[in-house]
Amino acid sequence: MRAETVAIHAGNLYKISTQDVTPPINLSTTFLRNEEGGYSGGHMYSRLSNPNRSALEHIITELEKGVDACALSSGNTAGMTVFQALKPGSHIIAPDDMYWGLKGQLLTIFADTLQFDFIDLTDINLVKQSIKANTVMIWAETPSNPLLKITDIVALSEISKSNGLILVCDSTFASPCLQNPITLGADIVMHSSTKYIGGHSDVLGGILITAKKDDFWNKIRNIQQVGGAVPSPFDCFLLIRSIKTLAYRMRGHCENGIALAYYLEKHPAVEAVYYPGLPSHPGHEIAKKQMSGFGGMLSILVKGGKTEAKRIVNQVKLFAQATSLGGVESLIEHRASIEGPNTKTPQNLIRISVGLEHIDDLIADFKQALQ
Repeated sequence: MRAETVAIHAGNLYKISTQDVTPPINLSTTFLRNEEGGYSGGHMYSRLSNPNRSALEHIITELEKGVDACALSSGNTAGMTVFQALKPGSHIIAPDDMYWGLKGQLLTIFADTLQFDFIDLTDINLVKQSIKANTVMIWAETPSNPLLKITDIVALSEISKSNGLILVCDSTFASPCLQNPITLGADIVMHSSTKYIGGHSDVLGGILITAKKDDFWNKIRNIQQVGGAVPSPFDCFLLIRSIKTLAYRMRGHCENGIALAYYLEKHPAVEAVYYPGLPSHPGHEIAKKQMSGFGGMLSILVKGGKTEAKRIVNQVKLFAQATSLGGVESLIEHRASIEGPNTKTPQNLIRISVGLEHIDDLIADFKQALQ
């Protein structure tokens, strides 16, 4: 089945007496045991599993073409779960343009237990040179946040496999409908399901998908179930509801994203546009190979520095100035100010999440803001 069909039907796991077309929200925290002491309904306690969470994990597994998935309470929790599963002293190769929340975890929470280097993962030779005796993982993020760098997943997979490393890919900017890293050789895929998977800026979540059920994956599952940082049944219900329209929403995000990118690339007030769908993007050819669409995320560098960047984000009318991305409404932010004083993000960078409004209205909004 194609992604559109999987998205609508794969979450409908449970046949119940009321014959619901859409799975209902199951709020029970505990489940009945039978006379032998077993759990004939398949669930024991909601921290371990829940019908709504199982349905969510199943549908994302199908969409990402993996073998299993772990749903967690946020994207940051999903990343943290992977880091927690590593042995102390393990070395991670991570991207220099890494989502600041996960990079902050490594620099603070895991500073005393893990080792890591942040490098340009688009430089394959540099990746090879950065492998140490205790390196166990390459953490990729493609497209990256906020510079929209494109990492060659196939090339990283070849390096990982030849060196016995785990390759994890944060594919949040792409969504399962635009990119399937497991089919390109990744071992684990991560999403902040708060973003495109949720798509309506009303639910928090994260999810991990694996290519194989090995010992490392068992550690991840154990952290999920014993640690208990899981999404509620209602959160899972909302995500399943949103996934049903994911493929169609992504088409709109892609169409609007590339149209706005072309407009801004030609605007005299803009120094640069970072969007992998543009032929001028250095990762364009790789993106064409590993993505079926280029998404709705782009960043621009504006002339006039930080002052002008902040003026623009305050001048737009349709783009809401807010953190996050992937919703039906367009969002905009001066990214460096959200990342703090140690950020390496350019001060004149504006990050844009292009929503599903009419593209003519979005372009008109930027036209008046850039004047």
